[in-house]
Amino acid sequence: MSFSTEERGAPNTRDHRVYFKNSSGEFISPFHDIPAYANEAENIFHAVVEVPRWTNAKMEDVKNGNLRYVANVFPHKGYIWNYGAIPQTWEDPNHRDEDTGCCGDNDPIDICDIGDKVCSRGEIIKVKALGTLALIDEGETDWKVIVINTEDPEASDFNNIDDVRRLKPGYLEATVDWFKRYKVPDGKPENQFAFNGEFKDRDFAIKTIKSTHEFWKALVSKATDAGGLNCMNTSLSGSPFCCSAWEAKAVVESTAAVGAEDAIPTSVYKWFYYEK
Repeated sequence: MSFSTEERGAPNTRDHRVYFKNSSGEFISPFHDIPAYANEAENIFHAVVEVPRWTNAKMEDVKNGNLRYVANVFPHKGYIWNYGAIPQTWEDPNHRDEDTGCCGDNDPIDICDIGDKVCSRGEIIKVKALGTLALIDEGETDWKVIVINTEDPEASDFNNIDDVRRLKPGYLEATVDWFKRYKVPDGKPENQFAFNGEFKDRDFAIKTIKSTHEFWKALVSKATDAGGLNCMNTSLSGSPFCCSAWEAKAVVESTAAVGAEDAIPTSVYKWFYYEK
């Protein structure tokens, strides 16, 4: 199974889009048409890279009409992992998690890929889950699953969260620090965590991914309210949101053609310093 992307609009503008295609060249939804599992028997998942390591642009976000860039909070430059999501998962905002006591954040489950490769935006990678951190973001449960790309040269050495602690000392502590403080430059308080900021292990992470996959099934079958989420897909024949390849292509062709890249605002390169 292979995937490709097509850009539309001018990069670093509000018109910029990255669309996904399947191996037949037909447009698909990265949320709904890419399988959650790359190998279900071995608990290998697909992940869509949204933000490559060391970059700042939050591709899916617009704030007050402007593109959103995450701040550099010393000593972190942009995102400190390849950041993205597992398709066909959904953190249900109507479900109160029994472990965190908070409802979901209405998004696919997030991943932090700790592999050495700096991925490209829109790249689809196969990952294994190592553990998870339960961020409480403005009162919502926002799981951050620590994963490693299965193509990483050292992937076989990483099988649980303790392997990250042992082989990449400081990385987990930096991850907690990053998520705690990344919104402070926007005038918001530090984020909080369930479990006192402790990481849960591989089995817990896999259980969490699987539960959010079940929530997603309810979402695309209209067994639960989708709210404002776009559930349009091209491959789920039993879904009331399923559309034809022609309809998907029409959506893409209605957007602006790819254009020259705009400059990134110089404010993105500013550093912020806070006492821990």
